[in-house]
Amino acid sequence: MSDTPTVEVLAEDFEDLKAVVHGFASQLEDNTKKVTQLASAVASGDGQDGDGEKGKEKEKPKTPPFILWLPGDKYATELAALAGWVRNLLVPSYFGEVSSSATWCAQWWEHPAAVARLHAAWLAWQELTNPETCGLTGPSVWHRDHLDPMLAQLRAADGPFAGCMTNPDRPQHTVLPVPPVDPSPAPIAVAEPKPEAANA
Repeated sequence: MSDTPTVEVLAEDFEDLKAVVHGFASQLEDNTKKVTQLASAVASGDGQDGDGEKGKEKEKPKTPPFILWLPGDKYATELAALAGWVRNLLVPSYFGEVSSSATWCAQWWEHPAAVARLHAAWLAWQELTNPETCGLTGPSVWHRDHLDPMLAQLRAADGPFAGCMTNPDRPQHTVLPVPPVDPSPAPIAVAEPKPEAANA
């Protein structure tokens, strides 16, 4: 008995191979179309985001406002909200006795450096005491990274309140003058350094 396959067996094997090659060719064509569509969608910005929702724009990260740059009405609204937090939570909970090494000003809102520091601490407090955003360590992080450094700078003897209250029996409020700043000179063109000639 011979191990040589018959013509019929070879013909059948050949047809099977043709079907497999045809299947691979079809799959390759489908994959090529999908890759082309995907590349086109990415290039036009119509691709899918990480959640698989087509056409939905990704949300841009929110940037907290820098209070000193807010225009009139927005500044007033933000300052009013900040004032409630300072009056009802911050001062009663965290401010000790006023002294020469721990200054204070009852009119803190008239000191831009104080407003900026208090506002930054308040924004951090909102995020780090919100259970949806902070986790269990949020309040600890707020105390360590935001409150303590802010209070050290705000109430320092040379801080924004240096001309204000250093004794609770003698209320005082002085807005310190802003130092002068000269306009910067026009940009000066700086010549590029020339490479040294190679030694011969």
